[in-house]
Amino acid sequence: MNTKLRRALSVSAATAALLPLALAAAPASQAAPDAELPKCSEVSNGQYHNNALVGRSFGVPDSITLGTHWTTYTTTLTNTSAKELKSLDLSASLGSYVYNEGERDLSPYGDLQYWDTSQHAWKTLRQADGDARGTVPGPKTLKPRESVHVQLRFRVGKDLPLDHAYDAFTGLTGTFADRYHDTACTSDGSALGTFSPREG
Repeated sequence: MNTKLRRALSVSAATAALLPLALAAAPASQAAPDAELPKCSEVSNGQYHNNALVGRSFGVPDSITLGTHWTTYTTTLTNTSAKELKSLDLSASLGSYVYNEGERDLSPYGDLQYWDTSQHAWKTLRQADGDARGTVPGPKTLKPRESVHVQLRFRVGKDLPLDHAYDAFTGLTGTFADRYHDTACTSDGSALGTFSPREG
């Protein structure tokens, strides 16, 4: 089982005056144009720091009860830089960080959906391996001070074994094309909320 690294969440004062940006209709299966590019953090040996795409999430509680009840929340990603972000790709995820041998990711035990604004319907995100995550349609560029807003909802089934503590998370990540010196690479920003599952 792969180890997942915790992402540092940052909140900028620049999000105080945001310009709303409606979600553009795009196929959920559309792949990121720059999916083959290396990560900027890798090509820079840790010297690259992204402060361009800042995320916030609203509505994820500290704990949830296992079962069929949905928890709905909102995510926002804002371009706080002075340049336009290009080749933007949005993805949502539900899971838990795995730190030790024998721990499991709760993702296969959960359900994650996004609100499709063009079809006015909830759409389920599920990968072939069973994980509750996937691509969310949205704009491919984000101008300075523009934001993208996505409404999500999730639940975790009662079949989740509670034999260890779960450091669980859910939220939205935006990946975009950038450069480090003369190398094309990708960077990202996330709007994540963390929670703990409990029996009802």
